[in-house]
Amino acid sequence: MQTRSGSVGSLEEGKETVVTIRSTQFKSPPLRVLQLFVLYLAVCIAFSIISIYTIQHFGIYSVITTVKSNFVTCDEEPNDSLDHWRKPPSSLLHSMNDKELFWRASFATRIKKYPFNRFPKIAFMFLTIGPLPLSPLWERFFNGHEGLYSVYIHSLPSFKAEFPPSSVFYGRHIPSQISEWGKMSMCDAERRLVANALLDISNEWFILLSESCIPLYNFSVIYHYIKKSRYSFVDSFDDPGPVGRGRYNESMAPEVTLTQWRKGSQWFEINRSLAINIVEDIKYYPKFERFCQPECYVDEHYFPTMLAIQASNLLANRSITWVDWSRGGAHPATFGNADISEEFFIRIHEGNECRYNNQPSSICFLFARKFAPGALEPLLEISAKVFGF
Repeated sequence: MQTRSGSVGSLEEGKETVVTIRSTQFKSPPLRVLQLFVLYLAVCIAFSIISIYTIQHFGIYSVITTVKSNFVTCDEEPNDSLDHWRKPPSSLLHSMNDKELFWRASFATRIKKYPFNRFPKIAFMFLTIGPLPLSPLWERFFNGHEGLYSVYIHSLPSFKAEFPPSSVFYGRHIPSQISEWGKMSMCDAERRLVANALLDISNEWFILLSESCIPLYNFSVIYHYIKKSRYSFVDSFDDPGPVGRGRYNESMAPEVTLTQWRKGSQWFEINRSLAINIVEDIKYYPKFERFCQPECYVDEHYFPTMLAIQASNLLANRSITWVDWSRGGAHPATFGNADISEEFFIRIHEGNECRYNNQPSSICFLFARKFAPGALEPLLEISAKVFGF
């Protein structure tokens, strides 16, 4: 009996022990679980405090806006997303070097129809040493035709312009470098002007001018003459003489052969397609830079030759800028105060014959040079009667 009773007692004691252990497992969670729970409560309390503080000081809308601005779906694109391409640069000043500028300017749309109302403009590009002494005449020429033209000026980097804010020339100087007559730096300056003008998608035609140039007609006549022309006015011809083919260097082959060598006036008018050809060129530029050194006068050969090779069917092969070489020498004649008269310009207007859109025309020149600063006053006096502005 005692043994049996002891067995039962031991069993009962074993049961009690088991029950005791199980009750301990349910009533006392592990310490790790308690630590994680406390940490979670601390994070929640801290987030709540920060949220309340932010809303009190900045407002609930600013918090929501900040979060929402990081998530932009396709249907939330701003309505003016084309403005970066459609509008001209707000300032002509930039930090791009020539390589970067030409790369950026060489962008071209492959879809010819624009998705916005585009009014094609003429880019008037002035290649100067410094001031524009005939600017009052040009101001009168541009007046009333805003939106149909752009102005760009390349001068010596040290020159500081002083045009008033009301002037069409105010803020129109581009980042420039020193250029020398007859050297490749002159072509670099012209390419720089073209490239900066290409940054405005509305510029369709590009006219190179100097500080001694004047318009021979009013703006409307010149605009429609350029707009309706099937060709660009680049002077490009084969001169068999010593100042033509005589300047050719055989080292320019095979890119440029003797039969492809051309000469022409520095002053041109080109359309947007040819302007892109000029700034994107890396094939012909090295040859002209290396092998067309003075006395080659690269500004008379580089563009006339390159464009004749690439797009001869788009060239009128004549310039629209009148000059007088009758006095001889390396430079054309310069006209001053005493030269200006109605009769002088009648001879320019009526003494020429050319072809316009493959038809005979008596209007051959739209601009003329070279005019000295002293010619300004008499030019202003006769501009309404002679030029129509």
